Amino acid sequence: MSAVAAERVSFAYRGGPPVLDDVSFEVSRGEFVGIAGPNGGGKTTLIRILLGLEQPTSGRVLVHGEAPGRRGAPRVGYLPQRAQIGIASPVTVSEVVATGRLALRGPFGPLSRADRDAVARAIARVGLADRAHATLRTLSGGMQQRAFIARALTGEPALLALDEPTTGVDAASQESLAGLLSELRAELGMTILYVSHEFGAVEHVVSRLLLVNGGIVFDGAPADLPARWHDPSHDHGDG
Repeated sequence: MSAVAAERVSFAYRGGPPVLDDVSFEVSRGEFVGIAGPNGGGKTTLIRILLGLEQPTSGRVLVHGEAPGRRGAPRVGYLPQRAQIGIASPVTVSEVVATGRLALRGPFGPLSRADRDAVARAIARVGLADRAHATLRTLSGGMQQRAFIARALTGEPALLALDEPTTGVDAASQESLAGLLSELRAELGMTILYVSHEFGAVEHVVSRLLLVNGGIVFDGAPADLPARWHDPSHDHGDG
């Protein structure tokens, strides 16, 4: 069974032109897939459909054989574009990461020992054990994104989806984040979908690259990517 399957998915906002048209592909369990494409090409819309946050106009999506978001379906961790919750407040890394347990335990009552252990493990996995009690606003952009990844990990997801996680992050932090995700994939066996216009940072760690521009215009190994798509002017901003 595949981790993700899109079957003839099309999408248009009401009254607007098609954003996606007849998109079909499968992602195997444990794959690390990069998703890129031009501004407005539909890559963010696609990831939201895959996660059940938008409903396709036609076609269907399955996540581990189930409709996304269905009760009892395998859990999904999601890092949306420009995750900023808590950055301006004095919330600590541990406090932010602990919110990732809500999907498992509910919003009421104190954290159990199992919850606290899960939070500590996630923080250690992303390399922030020594900053667990630091406020989020004191961390660099790259470290903040690591904290948000740790929050997603505490929900014990089978699939981790990240939408533009390195926007505004320097090149060294992009490389570091790519390496972290590769390690997490190897250690936890999870499937990773990584949406980014700066896909050069993950090109050496993803097993497959999808280019989206209304449909799938390329699906294959990064080494086989046509040279014209390496030009950053083809791909920037949201979409």
